[in-house]
Amino acid sequence: MIELPWQELRDDLHRFVAARAPAAEVDDIVQEALVRVHQGVSAVRDTERVGAWIYQVTRNAIVDHHRRTRHGEELPDDTAAPPVDTIDDTTFTRLARCLTPFVALLPPVYRQAITLVELEGLTQVEAAARLGVPISTMKARVQRGRARLRELVEACCAIGLDVRGHVVDVMPRVEGCSAC
Repeated sequence: MIELPWQELRDDLHRFVAARAPAAEVDDIVQEALVRVHQGVSAVRDTERVGAWIYQVTRNAIVDHHRRTRHGEELPDDTAAPPVDTIDDTTFTRLARCLTPFVALLPPVYRQAITLVELEGLTQVEAAARLGVPISTMKARVQRGRARLRELVEACCAIGLDVRGHVVDVMPRVEGCSAC
């Protein structure tokens, strides 16, 4: 059985819903989401993914509420992802600056894939076409490059994440970490 910190969860969901619904409707939507979570949490098999499941249940509650109350009106399109302003820009910028030295430490094929996809913003299909490799090869390089990059960063820095997976803190694990 999964035990949830209900008051903390209620506060988090309240902020999440407040960014996506009119203020007068937030409490109703949060209450509906909490009821759904309470009723369905015992069926969740992957306890590591319970946070993602809770937020999907909440997104569904937002959409269902809009369907019930806005007959014929167009639904808002911002229920799919958390608002950008919830990310701590200073911490995120610090982490982004830390990544450059680590990317340079990657083997050349992974460094090239990560640079094109993550730093230059190309899709994996575009990057594969640019390098003349099959898309499956590019996907593998990006996936392995991300995993290696994560290992390198986590060996040097402690990354604090919130419940949604957003970076909230970066602290060097190793004294004199030149990246951070």
